[in-house]
Amino acid sequence: MLLMWGGIVVSLLFIYLTFRGTDFGALGGALRRSNYWLLVPALLVLAVATVLRAIRWRLLISPEHRPSTAAVTGALVVGYLFNSILPARAGEAIRVVFLRQRAGTPKFVALGTVIAERAIDVLTLLVLLFVAAPFVPDTGWLPRVLALGAVFFVVTAAVLIAFAFYGERPARFVLRPFGLLPRMSRDRLELAAANLMRGLSAFRSPAVALPAFALTAASWLLIAFASWICLRGFDLRLGFSAAVLVVVAVNLAMILPSGPAGIGVFEAAVLTALHPFDVGRAQALSYALVLHGLNVVPFIVAGYLVLQHHALVPRSGEQAVSSG
Repeated sequence: MLLMWGGIVVSLLFIYLTFRGTDFGALGGALRRSNYWLLVPALLVLAVATVLRAIRWRLLISPEHRPSTAAVTGALVVGYLFNSILPARAGEAIRVVFLRQRAGTPKFVALGTVIAERAIDVLTLLVLLFVAAPFVPDTGWLPRVLALGAVFFVVTAAVLIAFAFYGERPARFVLRPFGLLPRMSRDRLELAAANLMRGLSAFRSPAVALPAFALTAASWLLIAFASWICLRGFDLRLGFSAAVLVVVAVNLAMILPSGPAGIGVFEAAVLTALHPFDVGRAQALSYALVLHGLNVVPFIVAGYLVLQHHALVPRSGEQAVSSG
């Protein structure tokens, strides 16, 4: 509950900072002049990126618990739906529950893969930031961001290496506070730790980790390409590096707890990313609003349709043996 209200406060703060001093007449003019037909190819590119991310998630799930691609894709889209309508990225937990109901995947196995996904996402985004940095105009804050990113990269990699080499011991340490909960016996904690490590097992297997990183990089580049298409729709003749910087800024900012769909945080991140390219505030904000809509509205519709289908089809998880 505290995280939820904290996320709402964060979003309200960023909404204020984003719209403070905005010329709403210029903002409306920029929105009217944009070419919305380019959202169609951008949406198709985003759909391909989503499929790649679903394949990546399925790959991270251990073979004995690996569900179908359709079940994983459905769970991912439902997670995006609830990230869009609930604060603090609640959709990440909901997609774990959905996959449990849909395919019987143990909750802690799925949770481990979600944690692995987030770690791979952050590491890949930081690599893209380092690659794109030489093509970004000089700005005072970028060197500091790169230094902070390098530190974060090393820390994240060290944590993953600890899980890879020390097995279940880090998982038991992380889960120890749950032992204070009612009905959470030592045996259940041991099972949860084992299942969590199955979800994080990708970092112990190059045959899984390398394709996972490749799929992640491909998906982020496709998302950046969709963002670049939208830039063209606003007559922003910027290079691909600008779109990469937008994607990196937005998704690293989303680490912060925020309100539904990261409202406010998303827009502020886009404005920050476009600032070095001397884009006018009204034009940058109009682009941010439309890009945000492109990343939210289709997933709300798709997630709703998946939930409707889920309500009509028998669930494998209801017949599965409970294992986490």
